[in-house]
Amino acid sequence: MTDATPDAGPHKSAPGDRSAVGPFDDSEANPVRPYIDLGGIKILPREGLNLRLEVEEQSQRIVAVGLDYADSTLQVQPFAAPRSTGLWDETRDQIRQQVRQQGGRVEEREGPLGAELLAEVPVVGTDGAAGRRLARFIGVDGPRWFLRGVIGGAATADIDAAAKLEDLFRSIVVVRGGSPMPPRDLIPLKMPSTPGAA
Repeated sequence: MTDATPDAGPHKSAPGDRSAVGPFDDSEANPVRPYIDLGGIKILPREGLNLRLEVEEQSQRIVAVGLDYADSTLQVQPFAAPRSTGLWDETRDQIRQQVRQQGGRVEEREGPLGAELLAEVPVVGTDGAAGRRLARFIGVDGPRWFLRGVIGGAATADIDAAAKLEDLFRSIVVVRGGSPMPPRDLIPLKMPSTPGAA
């Protein structure tokens, strides 16, 4: 088996030290750490971290995990991916188009996890006034999975908050499972079984 990526198709986009400092594959995670098990991902609890599960109304399926930490938010979603190619390059193109269709601005830049998008998205406040919200879109391709994150709040501009959110993202464990799944399918998430974790 070779590590060479074929020229056809998008390459995997991940920090060179991903297997050592995360985000981790389930096979790379420290088994004795007290993770909160959410099915497709495991979260390492830490002081000041609040966890929210985002549920699709029609299907009642958990579609994302929201993490509130360091005056910021991090929304994460794990997806199935091909063994040899990544999804982040293609996903960035889709996000870029969506933000522009909404009338927002988006720029690509190199961040601590590799290529990321900084977007300014139009929003309507509770008082009906139009405004703009900053969001950072980050992503990492792992072995047979892709982990996407959206950062909001202080970590879009504040260096210290950004470092804390990046560390939180890197501590996540993705549990791909052995069952066959089409690429881009959301890896199933579930309610945590740990009492008082949510």
